[in-house]
Amino acid sequence: MICTTIRKGDECVFMAAKGCQYNGGECKPIVDNCNGCSRAAEYETGKFCTAAPDPALKWKNGNCNIATHIKIVSETKKQKINPIKASKRK
Repeated sequence: MICTTIRKGDECVFMAAKGCQYNGGECKPIVDNCNGCSRAAEYETGKFCTAAPDPALKWKNGNCNIATHIKIVSETKKQKINPIKASKRK
């Protein structure tokens, strides 16, 4: 349904005929870590995340899994090669 509380005019899965069904009855504003994310949008009532109703919970255990401004770099571990076995393979 369309939100009628905080993010007016946006589609929201927590909206029902009785109003917002999320904990507390409304979405929470973004935290400082969300600055720069493309999912953060400005509304009349402040800045809110378009994907998560409570952004602070997403950052609780580390990086937010839906943040668009964070690049995750995975390190590839170089495997140690035994020189004797390598010479036999040639």
